Amino acid sequence: MIKRRKSLWQRLKENSVAQTLSTILLPISFGVLILVFWQTQVLHKIFNTDTNTLPLPSRICRIIIDNHSAILVNALYTIIVAVVGLVIGSIIGYLIAVFAALFQKWGAGGLTIVGAFNAIPIVALAPVMTNWTKDVSNDPNIRSMVAKILVVMIVCIASMSINAFRGLTELKPFTLDLMSSYAASKKTVFLKLRLPNSIPYVFTAFRVSVPISIISAVVSEYFAEYIVGVGREIRENIVLGQYPTAWAYIVVACLIGLLMYGVLVAIESIVLKSRRVK
Repeated sequence: MIKRRKSLWQRLKENSVAQTLSTILLPISFGVLILVFWQTQVLHKIFNTDTNTLPLPSRICRIIIDNHSAILVNALYTIIVAVVGLVIGSIIGYLIAVFAALFQKWGAGGLTIVGAFNAIPIVALAPVMTNWTKDVSNDPNIRSMVAKILVVMIVCIASMSINAFRGLTELKPFTLDLMSSYAASKKTVFLKLRLPNSIPYVFTAFRVSVPISIISAVVSEYFAEYIVGVGREIRENIVLGQYPTAWAYIVVACLIGLLMYGVLVAIESIVLKSRRVK
């Protein structure tokens, strides 16, 4: 029987190195193309705008370099709000998932309520939290930080609880049968089976929560009492008509998101690789 030679396209599709390069090079090439169109003002002609409303990338970079000290201070506040809210919200969400997994008769209904948190608009939640935390402290900085962290926390609870619940309950039937044959207690089943099985789902939740935490932190800073943070600077500069500076802070917000997501991917690869090795 004569075997037909595979086409070049088929060989590339089956080549893992080529697939890895394509997943990296294609997005980078697309991004470079957008930047070239942006810098050469092709995008301005397409969207019929000017270089003040949509400043050139070179000007945005120059503003970031010239104001790096102030930008770093505001970026630090935004990172603190996003990280603290993400951690607290994820812990609460995981505890809710554990309760729902252990007591599924009541927990499944509770997860539906928690999932409804995702339907709450951040622009509606942020001012409510700002007014709610007015009596937390006499220091406006503390009151503002608490309000912003609460917004991020509430938004992150839902994704963690839903994904962690799936990891705690979606087990292979033979694993539960094996545990039953060993007369394992509920505590042993949880620690040896449910908890390890939920780890990949936890990272899936983090993949959703990390971008949301940055967005929530930035939006909540629009309504914050204390004037600090990337979101607040975006708002203030837009109100003053300083669009290039506002764009500089928008770019910084994107860089914060990419940085946090990159850290998450690195941690995930280490943790899941060690689990596979075991």
